[in-house]
Amino acid sequence: MLKHAFKEWAVICQALATGRQAFILRKGGIAEANDTFEMEHTRFWLFPTYVHQQRDGIKPDALPHLEQAEKEKPPAGTVRLTHFVEVPGLYHVRALHAALILDHLHLWSEATVRKRFDYRVPGLYVLPARVYQAAQAFEIPDTPHYAGCKSWVELDQELSTEGATPVLDEVAFREIVRSLEGLLNPTALV
Repeated sequence: MLKHAFKEWAVICQALATGRQAFILRKGGIAEANDTFEMEHTRFWLFPTYVHQQRDGIKPDALPHLEQAEKEKPPAGTVRLTHFVEVPGLYHVRALHAALILDHLHLWSEATVRKRFDYRVPGLYVLPARVYQAAQAFEIPDTPHYAGCKSWVELDQELSTEGATPVLDEVAFREIVRSLEGLLNPTALV
């Protein structure tokens, strides 16, 4: 059972749901305390958002993911939760070049990564994301409580995670984590 959700562009949620991407880049939202991201939960629902997502915010080859996310958009006033995430760790990336070397592992455009990195205080957070598909989709009312530029929302009720299946198997996910570790913390490999 999970009661917390993490707001992310629907296109990125779609990429996470298909295994095309296995981590989240985060900069604190406008409504975040101290304008910085805080890892409030290590297990959470993916809460797809459509407000700030932009066609030019992703790479051209990611457009099919955007089109699929738009096609699957629920009716107005409804949020559809289909996947949840377990995060085994967190990286705080303080150098732009470190954020840019992850390019082959995600859908964001370079301009989006640079913009997020440079917003207010330079830096980004990288969250390796083990994604699970729920046994059933949950459609919940999109209340004003969920609105705003914030990363985390508390759902009105806990939703069952029973029967969920991982998007990537253990070996594939371990390889992603190993890649992130090698790119973001190369001294750990010595």
